[in-house]
Amino acid sequence: MTGQPSFPRQHARTQRFSLGAPRGFTIAPDGRRVVFLRSRSGTDRANLLWVLDLDEGREFAAADPETLLAGAAEELSPEERARRERTREGSAGVIGYAVDAAAELAAFTLSGRLFVSELRAGTARELSVPGPVVDPRPSPDGRHVAYVSQGALRVVPADAAAKDGDPAPQGDRALAEPDAPAVTWGLAEFVAAEEMDRFRGYWWSPDSDRVLAARVDEAPVRRWWIADPAQPDRRPAEVAYPAAGTPNAVVSLALLGLDGSRTDVTWDRERYPYLARVHWSAAGPPLLLVQTRDQRAQRYLTVDTATGATATVHAEGDDRWLELFPGAPAWTPDGRLVRIADEGGARRLFVGDRPLTAAPLHVRAVLDVGEDDVLFSASGEDNHDIGVYRAWYRGSGDQGGWERVGARPYPSVSSAVREGAVAVLSHVSVERPGAQVEVVRLDADGGETHLAAIGSHAEVPVLTTRPEFVLAGDRRIPCAVLLPTGYTEADGPLPVLMDPYGGPHGQRVVAAHNAHLTSQWFADQGFAVIVADGRGTPGRSPAWEKAIHRDVAAVVLQDQVDALHALAETFPLDLSRVGIRGWSFGGYLAGLAVLRRPDVFRAGVVGAPVTDHRLYDTHYTERYQGHPDEDPEVYRANSLVWDDGLVDAAMPHRPLMIVHGLADDNVVVAHSLRLSSALLADGRPHEVLPLSGVTHMTPQEQVAENLLLLQVDFLKRSLGVSRP
Repeated sequence: MTGQPSFPRQHARTQRFSLGAPRGFTIAPDGRRVVFLRSRSGTDRANLLWVLDLDEGREFAAADPETLLAGAAEELSPEERARRERTREGSAGVIGYAVDAAAELAAFTLSGRLFVSELRAGTARELSVPGPVVDPRPSPDGRHVAYVSQGALRVVPADAAAKDGDPAPQGDRALAEPDAPAVTWGLAEFVAAEEMDRFRGYWWSPDSDRVLAARVDEAPVRRWWIADPAQPDRRPAEVAYPAAGTPNAVVSLALLGLDGSRTDVTWDRERYPYLARVHWSAAGPPLLLVQTRDQRAQRYLTVDTATGATATVHAEGDDRWLELFPGAPAWTPDGRLVRIADEGGARRLFVGDRPLTAAPLHVRAVLDVGEDDVLFSASGEDNHDIGVYRAWYRGSGDQGGWERVGARPYPSVSSAVREGAVAVLSHVSVERPGAQVEVVRLDADGGETHLAAIGSHAEVPVLTTRPEFVLAGDRRIPCAVLLPTGYTEADGPLPVLMDPYGGPHGQRVVAAHNAHLTSQWFADQGFAVIVADGRGTPGRSPAWEKAIHRDVAAVVLQDQVDALHALAETFPLDLSRVGIRGWSFGGYLAGLAVLRRPDVFRAGVVGAPVTDHRLYDTHYTERYQGHPDEDPEVYRANSLVWDDGLVDAAMPHRPLMIVHGLADDNVVVAHSLRLSSALLADGRPHEVLPLSGVTHMTPQEQVAENLLLLQVDFLKRSLGVSRP
């Protein structure tokens, strides 16, 4: 059979059109090379390590997994699988790398083996060290490579060669080894990687003579067991999972010298147990951001590298919780603290005590700190429009100026990487699929000069999205509305599909073409699809995000209902046929909708939902709901099921399809099984779709394709929708 593939098949085969797109950019300090990852085609999972030579205007591969593995298939260690699950990484080959300060040496892993690449020459070779290797990182001077293996933090000379008869190269040694069975060095613990976006556990000194490393002791953490019922001969996987109200891993830090020295870092870990951020650059001493368990207080600490003592340089508090931000904290080159904070009703960028931004700009991340300015991402009054900005901190007055970077049509969603005056800008917009990636030189006083473009091999989708962005109702809830291709008013009112994520850290209403492809496909099956970012979603204001504190369920559900009713005044919506679908928090929201508002929602697809918040992790759940031992009624009110069955379920019963991966170690399948048991006990028919061997991601091609087809079939059956 030939011809154009269906959207579900193409969407699955291309991993949501991410394969073949360039990513993971690094710019050499001399501004002459850009390093990045990209696979050969839009259906090839294996990334190569590429170098763009700006002087010669050519790209070349510096590391090819097929060559380095001699055509063998990749074999992933349990540690590497866990890291990829935390980062939601579904591709293969070189999925990440680290470079020295000059961007001349890169280190990466393949099949748990350590490889280095000389980026100027475009060559790569293996360092035969004890494996499986996790998270290798060259020293800034490029002379050594640190890595983690079997819980030990090790270091090897970058130019080491193996001795005759000895597979380990000369100079390979451990800087720190586990002193107990549940101890690891140099790795991020579960909640750091899953919830704090801290994916690493060690940091080189700028002088390359020592490493600041995290020691993680998981002995206090309760053990859960993840089994695959389809493989009864396999032993269940043991997972140290810190569920809400239970002990976390114990995290500490030590300075480990290449000379064998060790200096433990001290701070009030009883009061501030969460190590949220670590920054170490030539601009200042090591900088830590530590949080209390309830995340209402945090401190920025400097480390005395001679003694390990810490000192507070800034403290923050919030009656609800304190957010963490990418790229912050950091130092300016002259040693001032760069941070993002919620002050004065806005999310603002600060250098020292000086705010560089104000409302309506809503700062999202620090991208780079220059000699005179800070590069950052932010949104304005239209929070679906996310741009890259520069703010100058050496200007005069109480507040520096800022400007947007990139001469692209707006609205769009943009990101950037910068080194010196050279930046890689990536822009996506609603008008065209995929990203435009260009290398530019940023002028000191504003503006930019185009240097080169980096091409993408991602496939072009077989359909085109047509979202209409609307601020719905009195609260001006950001929404994207998608109607079937070719729809006219003569076709009459349409059945409705709400398609939200609807919760923290999950903005869906964005000015990006590919972000709305799945919603458009559902629309083309005969639905009016609504994506609503209610309170609790990011990008609007601190008050908007934190409105869900201790009242998650009621707030997020009400905003879906209010958005629907407001949009019905201007769009052709059949309110007698409304369904809802979602995954993760969106699955939880879909369950809330059908069980608590069956007067509005007539069917729901509930994917990988959190149904009992006592079964989700500490850092996420306690941030919004407190401690379950202190606030059990808050947990009960915000859960779908409790010890006595369904919580606040109303009649009449509406059709439910529950979908869950049996290998999910983030939202474990117990959530869906308990929901199914409670529905059965209450006499409510429902469908359950267990996915054998599937985690919280669904990268498997057949699984991803058929999930879309099964969902649309269920929704059509439940809502009485014929094919358009």
